[in-house]
Amino acid sequence: MMEILGFALIGIIAGIMSGLLGIGGAIIMIPALIYIFGFEQKIAQGTTLLLMVPPIGLLAAIEYYKAGHTNLKAAIIIAVCFFIGGFFGSKLAMKIHPNLLRKIFAAFLMLVSIRMFFK
Repeated sequence: MMEILGFALIGIIAGIMSGLLGIGGAIIMIPALIYIFGFEQKIAQGTTLLLMVPPIGLLAAIEYYKAGHTNLKAAIIIAVCFFIGGFFGSKLAMKIHPNLLRKIFAAFLMLVSIRMFFK
């Protein structure tokens, strides 16, 4: 029961952060699944991708669209390319050792954080 509540809490927090800042998947859910639930890196990534396949952000996206804060052309192009890129990225991830993959993920988050902080 506690595990279900923990997963629900991750979903609520990631959903709030997604609607508020446009983040949630990688930045919130993957570290939470690894450090709170002990998931291995690939399982955390795969679980996050699996839950994002359905249109979970649809209600938030509609609100942004209604307020005129979207670019439909960019969204469609990025979605199609994301779909294709996700396939190749997952193929590559399956060939990388989980510890190295975790380090690559952490380095990416650090670089993004530093750039956003100082820019």
